[in-house]
Amino acid sequence: MKTAIILGATGLTGGVLLRKLLEDNRYGKIILFSRSSANVHHQKVEEHLIDLFQLEKHADKFKADEVYCCIGTTKSKTPDKDTYKKIDHGIPVTAAKLCERNNIPCYFVISAMGADAKSKIFYNRVKGKMEKEVLDFDIKKTYILRPSLIAGDREEKRTGEKIAKNVMSLLKPLMIGGLKKYRSINPEEIASAMIFIANDGHHQTRIESEEIAELANSEEI
Repeated sequence: MKTAIILGATGLTGGVLLRKLLEDNRYGKIILFSRSSANVHHQKVEEHLIDLFQLEKHADKFKADEVYCCIGTTKSKTPDKDTYKKIDHGIPVTAAKLCERNNIPCYFVISAMGADAKSKIFYNRVKGKMEKEVLDFDIKKTYILRPSLIAGDREEKRTGEKIAKNVMSLLKPLMIGGLKKYRSINPEEIASAMIFIANDGHHQTRIESEEIAELANSEEI
């Protein structure tokens, strides 16, 4: 059975991914690196409560068959740009470095639609630079998921994001053809897609939102 590492299991997508991996008989151990506890008591779970900005100090425990980086923040939650960059750029890049160092063959990282290292928009540029640096490491298989707006209820209050999600939900049936890629996506689809790719492979490194949804359906079949 396989061992998986999750960074960000206390978040929306990471929490769903954790639940799915615990239910999956192909996985015997799930290692969590988090700032706060996921409060999941299961024989498969090995949890390390750490400062994720100091992840490299825990390299000896960072050993698995697959790593899932579900770390991410928002402008409203983290208005300080330096801190935002440390979270959305620093942590995923450090995780990739540890994958290379410890010969972990499969790395997943959640980015975002519109990520572009040359973008004039700070947040898109941070994501784009993160993607570029992650791909510079010598990891056998790296997959970058670029979802649209992620639907679902988070614990913290994000009024603007909640309004956007409600609007996207109403517009979703009308978003066809070229607009289909902008449809909101739920965390269950992202988690299912990652598990499907981890076990069945995929021909692309960067995977856009529309394809994430399609791959999720493959996992559920």
